[in-house]
Amino acid sequence: MIDRAGLADFLRRRRELLRPSDVGLPDGVRRRTPGLRRDEVAHLAGMSSDYYARLEQCRGPHPSEPIVTALARALRCDLDARDHLFHLAGLAPPARRAGRHIRPGLISLADRLTDVPVCICTDLHEVLWQNALADIVLGGRDRQAGRPLTWRWFTDPASRARVPEEDRPRLSAAAVSDLRATYARRAGEDDVVELVHELLRRSAEFRDLWERHEVAIRRFDHKRFVHPEVGLLHLTCEVLLTPEEDLKVLAFFPTEGTDAREKLDLLRVIGTQDFQTTV
Repeated sequence: MIDRAGLADFLRRRRELLRPSDVGLPDGVRRRTPGLRRDEVAHLAGMSSDYYARLEQCRGPHPSEPIVTALARALRCDLDARDHLFHLAGLAPPARRAGRHIRPGLISLADRLTDVPVCICTDLHEVLWQNALADIVLGGRDRQAGRPLTWRWFTDPASRARVPEEDRPRLSAAAVSDLRATYARRAGEDDVVELVHELLRRSAEFRDLWERHEVAIRRFDHKRFVHPEVGLLHLTCEVLLTPEEDLKVLAFFPTEGTDAREKLDLLRVIGTQDFQTTV
């Protein structure tokens, strides 16, 4: 059962331990108490300020697993603290398997890369976190119930809309060869087997590429995106792997010799204005 008092106390204490700079926020000048404000935690976790406030006040609905997972990330919980948070919420902690938890230090690193699009994903390209500029350049956070990007690429034509048509065959082949490497490294694990079998069933393009048996982990790539506001963006994608190779940090830097830097700067301003308008 949920321990509402314990959950409220844990959330408040974790919030008070964090400084704004720990989560990539400005310190500001009007902070009467240490730590983060409730609305800041709510924003980081992707929920309403009212919902979060009710959790700290021992009231409101029973939080779901996605809500508790988002809170654990927002509050920079390590695995032990995350599991404790799940127990307080009356939920069984997720299994400690590959790619299911982002270490606080990894998010802190990504938070500091504010001028380039950054996302953190599993080895199956399930996006777990991305910054505001990635939302603007790569698209929002509607992930079709958490489906991996590779699944969307081969089953949903709309997922290719921001990529020039002439680049798509190369990116398809790279996605399959990368998945081949993960499939070999994690042979027999349910999630990777299920993904491959589902794609083999649904996509003829995927089947043709899978039968080539090409294997290559993507650590670097040149990508082009068509954005409705600024047009064509030339970006260089650097892929950083965790030691266990279960998580990937994708950082999209402006390609040298192009106007991508100026366009990214403009999109940061446009994105800020849009956010301020909707608040």
